[in-house]
Amino acid sequence: MSENECVINASVDDVFAVLTDGWSYAGWVVGASRVRDVEPAWPQPGSSIHHSVGTWPLLIDDTTTVEEYVPLSLLRLRVRAWPTGEGQVEFEATPKDDGCHLVMRERAVKGPAAMIPQAALDPVLSLRNTETLRRLRLIAEGRKT
Repeated sequence: MSENECVINASVDDVFAVLTDGWSYAGWVVGASRVRDVEPAWPQPGSSIHHSVGTWPLLIDDTTTVEEYVPLSLLRLRVRAWPTGEGQVEFEATPKDDGCHLVMRERAVKGPAAMIPQAALDPVLSLRNTETLRRLRLIAEGRKT
């Protein structure tokens, strides 16, 4: 499982405001190019964001679905990005000083990507998720209350 972490100079509330705003998803998730719809129950378990992956004109429409949500603590998602497969992504937040310590974990769980040895997949996921956390941090810090 790939694991990245960062300290965000914003409250856990501000970080989760970004994580749970389905319409902001394409603004911080590397690879997501647009959000087509956010189900009204988002971020409750079973609800989904309908998004596209890639760049125009080569866009793939897919979904991300909440598996578990503990307000201001944990958000676990099932992300689809076919034809590469599906993954499980988890965000775990804890308060740290005047900010938030955020851990992001990701693993491939289905499809072709799940057949790649984790040792080969982790460096690629780590690079992508470093940028994802950087984008999320910038948005959360920009909205500090």
